[in-house]
Amino acid sequence: MDTSSPILSVGALNRAIAQSLTEGFDTVLVSGEISNFKAYDSGHWYFSLKDEEGQIRCVMFRGKNAQLGFMPQSGDQVEVSASVSMYVPRGDVQLTIHSLRKAGLGGLYEAFLKLKDKLAKAGLFDESRKRPIPSHPKSLAIITSAQAAALKDVLTTLARRAPHIPIFIYPTLVQGPDAPTGIIRALMHANRDQLGEVILLVRGGGSIEDLWAFNDEALAHAIADSEIPVICGVGHETDFTIADFVADLRAPTPTGAAELATPKREQLLLEIKAYQDIIAQKLMQRLEREAQTLDQISLRLSHALPNPERMREQIEQWQQRLMQSAHVYFNNIKRNQAHWLTQLETLNPQRTLERGYAVILDKQKKAARNPRDLQMDEDYLIKLAEGQIAVSFKKPAL
Repeated sequence: MDTSSPILSVGALNRAIAQSLTEGFDTVLVSGEISNFKAYDSGHWYFSLKDEEGQIRCVMFRGKNAQLGFMPQSGDQVEVSASVSMYVPRGDVQLTIHSLRKAGLGGLYEAFLKLKDKLAKAGLFDESRKRPIPSHPKSLAIITSAQAAALKDVLTTLARRAPHIPIFIYPTLVQGPDAPTGIIRALMHANRDQLGEVILLVRGGGSIEDLWAFNDEALAHAIADSEIPVICGVGHETDFTIADFVADLRAPTPTGAAELATPKREQLLLEIKAYQDIIAQKLMQRLEREAQTLDQISLRLSHALPNPERMREQIEQWQQRLMQSAHVYFNNIKRNQAHWLTQLETLNPQRTLERGYAVILDKQKKAARNPRDLQMDEDYLIKLAEGQIAVSFKKPAL
């Protein structure tokens, strides 16, 4: 062993290696598959990039990954821009990631980031401009494809949670080059009709190309200009689009959008019960105060009048009248509660159908309200209490 060379500690050696790596490498571009992905509470991401020849540890700090707009997962093929360094305490060579994108989608992803930055600077994502979502909407408008599985999921969720809320569907393309124009037109029609107090803009999951219609600049401005609040539920929980950022509320999925838009029927009944309890409590407090006042009056009268027995009888009569009034008040509360529950049940469209009525729907699922709405040789759907049937009207033969 050459004792003339200086003896380094492990830490000093690792720092020297780290410095040489930093000085020896400029920013590198690396592609590979993500493995062992972990997102910590601090906001930092740790994972490895691997291919058939090897792997390397990576870290992406919160200030960088917050700009992505999606959450990577193990198994994703990605391309990263990074600097080479060493984590001195463990002696591990690692990549410090500056930017990350899905492999093969560089152009689309760069366009997404550029538009996202532009619209953010224009203030379209500001929380101050977003409209509040009504906690108990009287009606809902849904914008999506009429053939989409997402529509079925949304309707199923709404039927379970709030069957009394009317729903108006505005069908449109949600994928392809013509989709942004169609979605914008549906938004304009929903705002013109003013039939829904909240708009649900929904679509199921897909690739970045499938969801690209929701990254359209004109659509972003249309959502921002909508007079009616918009809940956007596009793709899966890890998918983010420009429409998500500009909408008044982002839902992780189409089903999530339906849940965020409506309270459960059970929740409404609980709220009514809570109001009843508050009224009962306030009334009891008033009764207790009045009873105490009567006691004070009784005490004063017992000293001031020569016939305390007669005064006590009067006080008992007043107390009895007060209790009778309280009994009547409580009965009124119970009748009102029964009335509210009856009204809630009456609003259920299914009850109307069960009484023998039917509704005629055209291809756009809009109900016919006037004979002039019915056209010859057009297909219609008659919805009954226990099913539905397709029909068309023909001119009688001469």
